[in-house]
Formats: sequence, structure tokens, C-alpha cells
Amino acid sequence: MPFTRPSRRRRSSRRPRAARVPRRAVGLAVAVVLAAAGCGGNGDGDTPQEGTPSSLGDLARQELSWSPCIPSPVSEGNQPAPSPLPDGTPWECAFMDAPLDYSAPDGETIELGLIRVKARDTSRRIGSLLFNFGGPGGSGITALPAFAPEYETLRSRYDLVSFDPRGVGRSEGVRCFDDSELDAFFAQDATPDRPAEERALVDSLEDYAAACEEDSGELLPHVGTENAARDMDLMRQVLGDEKLYYFGISYGTELGAVYAHLFPRTVGRAVLDAVVDPGGTALEGALGQARGFQLALDNFVQDCVERGDDCLLPGGTPDEVKTFIRNLLTRLDQTPVDGVGTRELTQTHAANGIIQALYSKEYWPYLEQALDEADGGDGALLLALSDSLNGRDETGHYNNLQAANAAINCVDTKQRFTREDVEEYLPQFREASPVLGEWFAWGLLGCSQWPVPGTWEHPVVSAPDAPPILVVGTTGDPATPYEGAAAMAAALGKGVGVEVTYRGEGHGAYNSGDACIKRIVDAYLLNGKVPASGTVCPTT
Repeated sequence: MPFTRPSRRRRSSRRPRAARVPRRAVGLAVAVVLAAAGCGGNGDGDTPQEGTPSSLGDLARQELSWSPCIPSPVSEGNQPAPSPLPDGTPWECAFMDAPLDYSAPDGETIELGLIRVKARDTSRRIGSLLFNFGGPGGSGITALPAFAPEYETLRSRYDLVSFDPRGVGRSEGVRCFDDSELDAFFAQDATPDRPAEERALVDSLEDYAAACEEDSGELLPHVGTENAARDMDLMRQVLGDEKLYYFGISYGTELGAVYAHLFPRTVGRAVLDAVVDPGGTALEGALGQARGFQLALDNFVQDCVERGDDCLLPGGTPDEVKTFIRNLLTRLDQTPVDGVGTRELTQTHAANGIIQALYSKEYWPYLEQALDEADGGDGALLLALSDSLNGRDETGHYNNLQAANAAINCVDTKQRFTREDVEEYLPQFREASPVLGEWFAWGLLGCSQWPVPGTWEHPVVSAPDAPPILVVGTTGDPATPYEGAAAMAAALGKGVGVEVTYRGEGHGAYNSGDACIKRIVDAYLLNGKVPASGTVCPTT
């Protein structure tokens, strides 16, 4: 029987509301890169606690019914079923039952969607390698097949497994606005210049939060990082593994570290790549990302200038090119240009498109082309980049990436900022990023109207009883700045966090193509070889 999502839990249905345009948006696309929102647990090692998988009885003994994966519905990304791997190995999907509330393990349950592809060499199989690709809010069911070729070496000894965390995609995905509402929401000015615009921004956030509560209110208190970590330990048991073998990227590094804090003695081998700073507050995380994306923009501009006449952007110096970009954004604030169909490229779309392209050096040619075309009145490419960040497909449908991102971040972090706070911090953000700083500053309001209180200021990740965990930082990472790797390694504990540095650009090291990083990570995961902390790649 093919993989389908049965209706196991009654979901509320939001009544149609009178048509109206959301009055102002904070630009939640910026919030997706604010992965440093903290969450963690009050657990003490892996000592059994109320609601932990060690006390879950039948849920820990459930058997998964694996079956062929099917295309996802429009509401969950509208993705086709993943094709078999080149050697013919098929993808399989299943649902796992988990407690809605771990403090009431015998109460209501939710279903979490999983995907796997089996190991090539069953005689040397270590177990399952569980992936989380970040966000928060990213779908592992979608991401793992897309990136599977990069992990084929690891499949020699592991089943590759991923999942949609609670609140994401096929795991009781959080819903807020519909597609037309989201089009308007993401198009609007996210950096208000006048008091009336500021009030409209807060009103829009209130509308958004109210819609989330109406559609998904029962779930919202339970989608935090600590619960996702407990879900992973339940997965470990259900998958039949004595230890958790894990590969976390971006926000997935925070999730993996929280797991290590809660269950240190069940950690097998874990890689944390593109590392969130676990000690930073929401303000510090946002400022760090503003600096990180400014660094990436500086590097992009420098590369363009060094190519001389081959660079499409006007200006003979880096400062002149950055002035051109700032002026383009200012112009779009007043006069959007044509985008795709009837949609226009607004200033907010342009900023989000720039942010999306700065995640990877591979996107730099597209960013250069998009900025050049937008300057000439054609905003289609920059709008497409913005849509990619927001989870909008070519047919106009959105996945729930941004809704899940908001729900997880806002239940994780205690901080709730006001307009007055943003006004106070704006100079710091403008200094951190003269081009993009204001977007990150106003993004602080993303949780200001959220109906569920947050957990704490930052996650607890100390795991002194865990085995060595690989912590991989990239010097040019815009979204999770390089300094976060050292902070995470120290917070995990002496002898636990093993820091490895990749001197390069982009968000994440393993998929960068660097042979040195791949060799180190593969040797660790496949053979248990722990590198010296402080190792730097490339070696020459």
C-alpha cells in the first residue's frame, strides 16, 4: 500500500474570512535565516524523565509500515515522488506515532512523516543515519532525496533517514495564511519608515499570528526543539538502533546538540555542520546574521569587481557596487518593477532574493544577473529567488516552511521585542550590515504577537557524557557565522565538541565540494576516526 497520510487527529478548520489584504508584513522570509532562536530542555543527561521515550511503552515498540513514497499534496510542497537511486534502490516512507505532549505520554498522539533509503552493504551496516537539514521548518522528506547524491558514500554503511519535524510538512504541518494572503504578506514593505507604517506592521503580525492560532492552535505549544529532540530518540528506538547516528545542518546543529544534552549516552556519532551559536540571544543571533550576510555580500561584490568588465554591475570599486545595490533597494521601495505575470518585484522581495542568493557561492552568477535585470526593469529572476526562500512554487502554492519556521522559533525563544526595541537597535544593525541590516532589525518583531510563550533565551547543550561530536564551521558562512562553531564546541563540553574549520564560502561545508572536509567527515561517520580538534580544510 502506498505511503499516505491518514487523518489520525482532528484538525481545526479555519472559517473563511472576509477578503482583505494583510496590512504590513515583517518579511518572514528573513525569519527563516534566523535559525539561532534558542530552545532546549531541562533534562539531566539521559536519565529517564516523565514523557521521555524511555517511558513511552507501546510507542517505543511500534513497528513502522514502510511503503513507496507518493507525491506530496499542494499543501505540503507539491513535490513529485522521489525517483529511485541510480542503482535502483527505492525510497520508502512511513509515519511514526509520537506524543503530542511528552508530559502526557499516554495522551493524544501526532504522526511524524519519515523517509529512508537502505544501505548498500547490509553486511557492514552500522545503523540509520538521521538527517535534519535546518530551517527550522525545512522538510527532510523533500530534502534528503534532493541531496542524496552528496551522501552516497555514507550510504555504504548507513540507511539514510530523514523526517519532517513536528509542525513541518507531513508531520501535522502548521498552517496560517492561504496562498493569496501570503502573496500579499511577503510582497509588502518590511522596513517601515513612518509611524503609520510601523503600526501597520504590528497589525499584520497580529493578523498572521491569529491565523496560525486559529488553524493550528492545539499544536503550537508543542512544536519546539526539545520535543523534536525527544521525537528523534523515539525514532532511534523505533528504527531499532541502540545509538543515534546523526547529521545536522544549520538549525539541525542546534537540534542535534539539544538531543546530546538530553540523551548523551545514546549519541553514537554526530556531525554538526553550519553551526548555530548556542549561547546567543535572539538579538545577538540576528546581529550575527546581519554581519554574516554583509560579509557574504562583500565577498560577492569583491568577486564581481575583480572580474572587471565581465561584471554586469556598475561601479569600479566594491563601495560603488554596494552603493548601486542600496540605491536599487531604495528605488524599489518607492517604485516596484515588473516581476512575473501580474506580480511585481518589491523592495522586500528584492532583499529576500539577495539573501537567498548569498547562501551559496554557486548562486552568485544568478544574483549578479538578477540585480542587473532588476535595474533595467525586469524583476523576474530576483522575484524567483525570493519565492524560493519563501517556499512558493511556480504554480503559486506555498509549502509551510515559513509557518513552521515562525512556530518553532517563537515557541523556542522567550524574547518578545517591541517597536521601541527595534528603534533602539536599528543603529547596531545598520552598522552590522549597511545594505541588509534594517531587514534583520525589523525581523525581531516576528514573534511579538505570537499566541504561545517562548521557552528560554538560548538552548542548553552541555553534554559532558557524550562521545566526541564533530562541529564543522565555514569561515564565509552568512547564515550561521563561523564563530558559532567554536561556541558550540565549547558548550558541548571538553573532549565532546571537536571543531573542524572549512576556509570557504557558503552555508555548510560537507556539500561544498571540498575533498578535505568530506574525507574527515566520512572517516568519522564510517570508521569512527575522530580528527584533532582545530583541524582546518583545505590543507593547502
